[in-house]
Amino acid sequence: MNGLERQVALVTGASRGIGRAVANKLAAAGIVVVVHYKNRDADAAKTVGEIEQNGGSAVSMRADLENPADVGELVSRVKASFGRLDILVLNAAASAFKPLLEANPNNIKRTFSITLDASLALVQAATPLMPRVGGRIIAVSGWDTLRIIPRHGLLAAAKAALETWVRYLAYELAAKGVNVNSVCPGPIEDTAYPRVYGGDQAGYELWRRKRITATPKGRLGTPTDVANVVRFLCSAEAEWITGQNIVCDGGLSLTHLTD
Repeated sequence: MNGLERQVALVTGASRGIGRAVANKLAAAGIVVVVHYKNRDADAAKTVGEIEQNGGSAVSMRADLENPADVGELVSRVKASFGRLDILVLNAAASAFKPLLEANPNNIKRTFSITLDASLALVQAATPLMPRVGGRIIAVSGWDTLRIIPRHGLLAAAKAALETWVRYLAYELAAKGVNVNSVCPGPIEDTAYPRVYGGDQAGYELWRRKRITATPKGRLGTPTDVANVVRFLCSAEAEWITGQNIVCDGGLSLTHLTD
């Protein structure tokens, strides 16, 4: 990937799933990756180990994104270690998967704290470390902003707000040479979340078959599919793309599937 060598990227929630795949993809392009995690020490170490085994460079940094002090400290550690930050991938998220009528104040606060409060705080702290031209901020959104997914009302609302912030940040940061975009994955294979959607094994298989049948590309997505889009948006070839929400769902949003 032209122009990506020796850059530094911070990927939040990179100890597993989409975050891990993004970290591996960016490292494979010659980028030094900061693998952020909250409490999965072994998983974060595994991500760093994978990157190093494949010839890349990575370090792990722990931070609780619900704690504003941790957010600031995380960026300070990146600055102290590398003196710069070229790419910020806002991937971390957490929520309570329940109907909105059952959501309590703590569920709401936690969902919005991680998805929105921490994201903006990270952008504010990270932007001064970015180069005059070529900085990249990419938020990972979700398919629940496009279609109803039962029990996803809280996370969908937070992600939809994040997509709006992406457009505003793209406008505000364009003069600073920073591009801001979001990636909106469809249902993803090989993560824990499909089992949340489907319940038990039988329910999950039904959930899975229904979506594969409705997807024009004939399969579910993978974390690597999403990571490929993120990597492209980080490249010099994507210089003219900013303020966009890139849907990567194999065409599923073109169909009438709604749950």
